[in-house]
Amino acid sequence: MCGFLGEVYFNETFTDSDDYFLELLTLSKQRGPDSSIIKQNSNYRFGFNRLAILDTSEKGNQPKESKSKRYIFVLNGEIYNFKELIKEYSLEKLQSSSDSEVLVHLLDILGIKETLKKLNGMFAIAIYDNLNNTLSISRDFAGIKPLFYGKSKNGIVFASQFNQIFKHPWLQNKLKIRPKIVKEYFGFGYMQAPNTIYKNIYQVNPGELLIFEEGNKVTREVIKKFPKEIKNSKKEGEYTEVLMKVVERQLLSDVPIATFLSGGIDSPLITAVAKNIKDNISAYTVSVDDSKLDESLKATAYANHLKVNQKILKISENDILNSIDEHFSVISEPFGDYSSIPTYLITKRAKKEHTVMLSGDGGDELFFGYPRMLDVIKHQYLFNIPFKLRKQLVRILYKLKFINSMGPYYYKNMEHWVLAKQLHIFGDNLNEMFPKVSFSNELLALYKIKSKIDSKALLHWLRWNEFYTHLQRILIKVDRTSMGNSLEVRVPFLDKESINYAWDCKLTEFKNNSDLKRKLKNELANHVPSKMIEKQKKGFSVPLYKWLHNELKEDVLKVVLQTPIYGEEVINVNAVKNYVNDFYKKKHSNEWGIWHIYAWQKWAIAEKLI
Repeated sequence: MCGFLGEVYFNETFTDSDDYFLELLTLSKQRGPDSSIIKQNSNYRFGFNRLAILDTSEKGNQPKESKSKRYIFVLNGEIYNFKELIKEYSLEKLQSSSDSEVLVHLLDILGIKETLKKLNGMFAIAIYDNLNNTLSISRDFAGIKPLFYGKSKNGIVFASQFNQIFKHPWLQNKLKIRPKIVKEYFGFGYMQAPNTIYKNIYQVNPGELLIFEEGNKVTREVIKKFPKEIKNSKKEGEYTEVLMKVVERQLLSDVPIATFLSGGIDSPLITAVAKNIKDNISAYTVSVDDSKLDESLKATAYANHLKVNQKILKISENDILNSIDEHFSVISEPFGDYSSIPTYLITKRAKKEHTVMLSGDGGDELFFGYPRMLDVIKHQYLFNIPFKLRKQLVRILYKLKFINSMGPYYYKNMEHWVLAKQLHIFGDNLNEMFPKVSFSNELLALYKIKSKIDSKALLHWLRWNEFYTHLQRILIKVDRTSMGNSLEVRVPFLDKESINYAWDCKLTEFKNNSDLKRKLKNELANHVPSKMIEKQKKGFSVPLYKWLHNELKEDVLKVVLQTPIYGEEVINVNAVKNYVNDFYKKKHSNEWGIWHIYAWQKWAIAEKLI
């Protein structure tokens, strides 16, 4: 797990006098504090900050070259199947025991595209081909690791962090804000790949390969994309063996490793399986000063039964106040998920003793853990009724308590309703902040659904949608906050073998909340008594409403009402300020929306944009 920065010159020759490159590389030093190396020639410059996990010696350092010297590459992340690939291709004369070593050999044997297809892991990779003078950049199939790039007349710049791109001299003085993407941030709280808030700066899509050549000509290829449509031949199978193999692969580390442990389903299951493989595993739990939100007692019950070494971090109001600016300083892009604060604090605590952790992220998306999925399934039939007639019917059914949602009343089609479920500033408020601005075509494509679809196909589509939208926000949160503490977080549920299993598993009918994530609940029941397992979905949360009205209120008012709004040329500033004022006048209680605005300003201030 590391951070990298690179430039490829298609229209200009590199000179030694440019000091800015080292300054920009230093911005990602926390992602890789163990070594920093720059390699360059007249066509490219690659910089790498390493967090040593496998083979912590200098032999594992990057950038690396292929055996033939044709390719030079940098890899951020982990290749979990590297030992299998060594055996499959009878690789010999390895110079290190690091996972990146397999690329030194495979690139020459298979070429870039076929090598990438063979990888199982979480990664962002950049490869320069000296023979063809091309740059190839690619990102893992789940989007776990970040990869940004910018296009200019000089060439291509790519990096692990957003600020390394927009602060680059090729782009810094030419930044132009995209209203559609800023609106998407205010609504969803993150930038959805492939876009960013600036023109000419992008993200690589999960599972995508981009190949750049002279003139900035780009070829796009799909390395791995999980299908939107359901397959006809679905088979039921045991997940136990798959999960054991996945966790065992991801426990491989030459530095101390631990897990997260909540009171839910996913991280306790990962912890339980890890405990069976590695007896001395430690597990970290967050505790907050709110009995309704605190999961530490439930997590402690799991820890006691599993006999793991539990470490509890109690987060107080003072912790929030003391860490708020530090927390925002490591998130180099606009990002508005408030659970990033406890994630930052727990990974900071864990880093004192460990360098790698396993998380339970991805379980909800792959195995149907969100009540909103069930809500859509239950009300699907209503969207077969013409909208005008449906509005009248929904009003009656809701009043008689035959249905529990007014969504089919407000939205003409199902895709608009599903999209609205992911928004945290929505409807008239969002449109007032961004008058006559629509969402991007790329985002809308992720919510496009066939007009006629049966319930099982819809359920599969909902999973596909969650995987490529909401899950991406979660992965951003975990990557940015953990790497801000020089700590690697691995995601076993998002191992390629695990995802393939979930995608191929036979879908069963979902009737109520107890059906959600049924397979994972059954798996957890192999490790703890069934009565301990939470029957209802309970997302991790903190007392944000209380914090915003007390500890954080002064700072919110300062950075929103008393500071220029960044991007004011594309934002209705009065609408934003009125929205915040109305919150404190208790005209609405949308703490999520306030956090999105607050986080936007905190990011801009931290990056000295205002």
